[in-house]
Amino acid sequence: MRDDRFCNSNCPFTRAIGTIANKWKPIIINVVGTRTIRFGQLDAIIPHISRKVLAEQLKELEEDGLLERLAYKELPPRVEYKLSEKGLAFLPILESIKEWNLQYEIALVPKETDHYVYGVKSKLDNDRQMESIICSQ
Repeated sequence: MRDDRFCNSNCPFTRAIGTIANKWKPIIINVVGTRTIRFGQLDAIIPHISRKVLAEQLKELEEDGLLERLAYKELPPRVEYKLSEKGLAFLPILESIKEWNLQYEIALVPKETDHYVYGVKSKLDNDRQMESIICSQ
């Protein structure tokens, strides 16, 4: 949900944070990347986001000019999303954030093999697999 107090600020940095700073928007932008992708694909790739929240975030990203929604007039209806020029310009910033985190993160990410309990993969393993998909985008 967008916070208009940030978006309507006189400070350009505060407005930028108001546009992209929630837990889902940077992830969505990173997953879309340089490709065209459908809603169902985003829903499958991004863990722990409800379809309702995903739809809201996509709409806000479109309203803010970071994402383009491509609707095709066919049966059944098909909608695809891709980053706009503004959204593509944000990708190097996300890459810098990833590099910064890799350089300065304090806690080491546990190995997948550390999460086996009696030969059964834990839920954490499944989350790590999803994270690796998201981070490799």
